[in-house]
Amino acid sequence: MNLENSIKNYLEQIESSSPTPGGGNVSAFTAAMACSLGIMVCNLTAGKKKYADVEGEILELKNILTEQREEFLLLAQKDNEAFNEVMNAIKLPKSTDKEISFRKSEIDRATVGAAMIPAKVIVLIRSALSVLEKIARKGNQNSVSDAGVAISLLNSAAQGAFLNVLINYTSMNDKSILTDTFNSSENLLKEINSICSNNLNSITNNLKK
Repeated sequence: MNLENSIKNYLEQIESSSPTPGGGNVSAFTAAMACSLGIMVCNLTAGKKKYADVEGEILELKNILTEQREEFLLLAQKDNEAFNEVMNAIKLPKSTDKEISFRKSEIDRATVGAAMIPAKVIVLIRSALSVLEKIARKGNQNSVSDAGVAISLLNSAAQGAFLNVLINYTSMNDKSILTDTFNSSENLLKEINSICSNNLNSITNNLKK
């Protein structure tokens, strides 16, 4: 995605009749925003006397989240590119049997690529979630609600990414090519949902005390 765009321009691009950026891109970008919130909590923790004993770990977690944020942004851009590949394959000529066969194989090839991007987003979300769990527990508790929002965003991003795996999987002529990717993404989503739910319940209960 074009990082030189303003948020307003990005939203206008989403609203437009163009299919990109779409749900896959937004899911990856949402995960990037979750990382940024986690980084903020780290910045609000480091340098505080109360959290001096965990400062080293917090700074390490911040570095990890910073790298993951950049990976999510890259995946957001790749999601646009993968969708465009599918559209290009669909536009291939289909006047002869040879053209029809080639077009079909190219659509499947591009669709596999389009499914793999959100699948990678889900895998990366699981990794980022482990980091945010630690930040929520050990970071500045005055900002624990921000860590909770970040975890909630990751949960939504994972669900969105899975929907993009699913739509590509169901559109395949030969679904067996993507069966393993679909199954692993679905199982990982369930794991992410459970972890996010437990963490959000814990954060909510602590804030009520």
